[in-house]
Amino acid sequence: STASGNIIDESFFKPSLTARFLARFWMRVVWGYLLAPLCRLKPETVARLRDYPVEEGARHKEAALRVSGLLQALRAFSEGGLDVVNLPYSYAALPLRDASKIADHIRRRILKETGRSVAVVISDSDKTFSIGPIHLCSRPNPMKGLVGLGLLAYIIGASLRFKARATPVAASGWTGSMDELLDICEVADRVRGYGAGRNIWEAARRFGVGLTSISWELLGRIPHYPVVLVRRVR
Repeated sequence: STASGNIIDESFFKPSLTARFLARFWMRVVWGYLLAPLCRLKPETVARLRDYPVEEGARHKEAALRVSGLLQALRAFSEGGLDVVNLPYSYAALPLRDASKIADHIRRRILKETGRSVAVVISDSDKTFSIGPIHLCSRPNPMKGLVGLGLLAYIIGASLRFKARATPVAASGWTGSMDELLDICEVADRVRGYGAGRNIWEAARRFGVGLTSISWELLGRIPHYPVVLVRRVR
């Protein structure tokens, strides 16, 4: 999304009463004292949620409400696929438009340029939780084979400690199972790393600045690996 300019500046959003409620009460109280402990989040993350930024957080929640609606805005992270990590200031990357078409285009281009037929997968670090053949996904509009339950998917999966793996957003040329695809997404996610941090708090702490004070220059100091090549070993 960032490479295609599919980003927004949350500083221009005027928070509604709903967004302010989400930032001040839902995140600080419901998530901070009920859902975060239930989902077994780290003590450091729990503390951050209890001190959730009211103004910046309200603008972020307003963006989530407009992009994906209330049910997605109830999530603590990656609401509606919005991504604020590895972007400067108040920018947020929107969910990728036409991910399947993009994956198809990349696959055809690779075949044309190299003569090699590969599967192209677009993935997100947002976790899918699996128990047996059932894969619960909290992202909106999940691909076939994933069960989209929004916030409920995260609560169930994290609290019951289901197997957590990075989420495939689109796959072109893939002929394997969903379980294997999830494994590949998780491997790629770990190899790719977390860039400036796992979340906006880690990124801000790394650079020693405020949540909305990270600049392009600071981000330019961090190695970025948007593409990972994965090969089966037989």
